[in-house]
Amino acid sequence: MIHSPRALWHQRQRFLPAVLVVAFSALLIILQAGLLLGFFSLKSIPIDHASADIWVAHPAVRSVDVGRPFPETWLDRVAVQPEVVRTDTLLMTFLTLNKPDGQSETCILIGSRLDDESLGAVSELTPQLRQRLTEPGTFVVDETDMGSFGRQGNEDIAEAFGQRVRLVGRVHGLKGLGAAYLFCSLETARILCRGIRRDEVSFLLVRCRDADDAGRLARRLREQYHMAVFTRDEFSTSTRLYWLTKTQAGIATAWTAALGLLVGTVITSQILYGATASYRREYAVLRAMGVPRWRMTLAVLTGSFWVGCAGIGLAIVGAYGMVRIADALTIKVVLTPKLLGGGAAITIVMAFLSSLAALRAQRRVEPAELLH
Repeated sequence: MIHSPRALWHQRQRFLPAVLVVAFSALLIILQAGLLLGFFSLKSIPIDHASADIWVAHPAVRSVDVGRPFPETWLDRVAVQPEVVRTDTLLMTFLTLNKPDGQSETCILIGSRLDDESLGAVSELTPQLRQRLTEPGTFVVDETDMGSFGRQGNEDIAEAFGQRVRLVGRVHGLKGLGAAYLFCSLETARILCRGIRRDEVSFLLVRCRDADDAGRLARRLREQYHMAVFTRDEFSTSTRLYWLTKTQAGIATAWTAALGLLVGTVITSQILYGATASYRREYAVLRAMGVPRWRMTLAVLTGSFWVGCAGIGLAIVGAYGMVRIADALTIKVVLTPKLLGGGAAITIVMAFLSSLAALRAQRRVEPAELLH
């Protein structure tokens, strides 16, 4: 019987299959959720890698990459707020980039100011890259996007909306999801954003005197004006949830994880049932000595708990190993403390559910079995 990790270790040959099944189920749940988080975090890159505390958008906007233009004069509503120390504008639009080899790429163009205090320029834009982007018609892209375009002496000139544009550098860690991010200056964006008038912008960005004031200021602006106002974290979460529900990927991932959980529960319950049944004579002795059933039930539940803990430990180690492999393959998997905690909680519940079959075996034990 298992009452402690030491007892589990001494009986490891009997319970190892259950530990491995629990570990596999937990690993599947953690990796599925981490892959989903990593998948949709690519959509919120323009928010997460910029320094604005607040994002102001058209009232209908819930995701950063589906922005709608609105009057730049809305900036006056924000700039007069006492918490605000700087405001910026951002232009964003989809465009088709025609490369010299005749192929086309669907891209998301992001135009921002390029000074050191810019709120919209991503942090990966070095001073050297920002200096290059001051030339009209230039842009920067992630090193994993758009294939060999601009590499190894290949032509770095392309065309968009009849305008010639030039690739002047690459960055790391800003790969787009379905569409490459093109980072450029506001001036270049004005030339290429055909659906946005000169007096319109895609987003207004705000820096607060104290970042803790962002939430309060965002709520006040939403109450005073008919416009979408988000803190940085709110807009990042809104963007991810928008694509999670729009693509139904969350439902598919949850279904896969639930299937793994179900299979793991069934197999683990059978293994625990067999392990508990093998202790029938020991349980019969305890019953003959007057030990109450609730204490033996507690022993079974304790065993399930330690099996679950061992499985979780193996799953977490395996998850970080899989993340290293995913990084090498440029697949983004996000593991957060909340995700790991949630996966651990689900796994413990699974282990306890699996112990129900083992409890059934334990409750059938009677002292009379010692007479056989």
